[in-house]
Amino acid sequence: MRRRLRLWFGFSDPVDRRAYILNGAGLMFVKYAVDAALVGAYTGRLWTPLQYVNSVTLLREQALSKVPSAAMLGLALWTLPFLWIGFGMSLRRAADAGKSAWWALLFFVPVANYLLMAGLSLLPSAPVPAWRRATPAPVVSDRLKSGLLGVAAALVITIPTVLLGVYFKKSYSAGLFLGTPFTIGYISAHVFNYRHPRTVGQTIEVVLIALGLATAALFFFAAEGAFCLALAFPLAAVVGVAGGIFGRAIAQRGAEPPSHAGLAALFAPLFVLAEPRTPPPVQEVLTVVDIDAPPQTVWRNVITVPDLPPPSQRLFRIGVAAPLRARLDGAGVGAIRYCDFTTGSFVEPITGWEENRLLRFDITAQAPPMREWSPYRDVNPPHLDGYFRATRGEFRLLPLARGRTRLEGRTWYEVEMSPQPYWKLYSDWIVRTIHLRVLEHIKRLAENSNQE
Repeated sequence: MRRRLRLWFGFSDPVDRRAYILNGAGLMFVKYAVDAALVGAYTGRLWTPLQYVNSVTLLREQALSKVPSAAMLGLALWTLPFLWIGFGMSLRRAADAGKSAWWALLFFVPVANYLLMAGLSLLPSAPVPAWRRATPAPVVSDRLKSGLLGVAAALVITIPTVLLGVYFKKSYSAGLFLGTPFTIGYISAHVFNYRHPRTVGQTIEVVLIALGLATAALFFFAAEGAFCLALAFPLAAVVGVAGGIFGRAIAQRGAEPPSHAGLAALFAPLFVLAEPRTPPPVQEVLTVVDIDAPPQTVWRNVITVPDLPPPSQRLFRIGVAAPLRARLDGAGVGAIRYCDFTTGSFVEPITGWEENRLLRFDITAQAPPMREWSPYRDVNPPHLDGYFRATRGEFRLLPLARGRTRLEGRTWYEVEMSPQPYWKLYSDWIVRTIHLRVLEHIKRLAENSNQE
């Protein structure tokens, strides 16, 4: 077992054709079985192998959209070791076959990854596989120079990739949030370790410095605000460090010429340009409060919400739009409800009206979800314009014993940023915080009115 774990997670053992096929097929089967069982448990649908491998289709996104946030996070964490094993074994298999280890980057490209695995399963081992080359002992000469060159290479990658993805393609894709930090990691680490091997700790330090400077460049050049960058950095750090470990391994054991690393640096911008855009899944957030007042009292404070107190939650103080009040033009289905936020108003045509029971509405126009923090006056990054869209909402009132009411608030929304499991954690948290601010205010008003 120890030998197999070393084969999966280590870098010292070469991977021949037989080991690649047997381990890859077995691990793929285990991954599919667990994923399909989880999706089936929450959706009641069988996730077929054909649907599973076609990862760029809308069908997969819609299947996953019904899985709760906690389960989605677990699914994402469960995926990480399989990505590590698949990429690590692919780069060693390429080197064992006498090919450039950088070909393993295709492992992350939809469709191309299956062609890569098929090709690597067919190629015989080279007479003297590059991955068998011994790793020399670490030295410290020119460490500062190598580190600065690695950081500089990372900065050269970051700016054009972000400009291509965000401002040209107008897409906050997985290629941007995963491909870019991974590329920063393996290029900075490869440059840092190419002439003289460094320790893993030194390599991680250079990768994190490169990611930090890349983040600072986006901030000070007004390409992004502090809030989005702060949310993205934990994901970027994990992915970047993983890329750095692989880049170090290739530099020390792959016998790759610098020209190959230069071509590999094109991975992130090309991945961003080639990645297809698919409609985001619709997410749902439900928040519930119990109120010591009857439904008819609660209803009056639902259809029109009087002024809320100034927001005190930290989330709102750093710029996220906070609800201020709701007003109603008309009554019944067809009326227009306006929900005022600190950034503007949401326009909500009423589509369902059951007095003292249900208020349902579409959202046809919405204000920006937040004001980004920046030292510049007019920073308006594209993610504030349509990448978070609330589509509809509802309030449902359920009578309880002793004249009490259970008030449910629901919002359906779309967030067009990948990877979905990661950004869904933040978006659900923000929507739920907004819900609680409104529902707790309605609760106070209704209970105070009931006591009068």
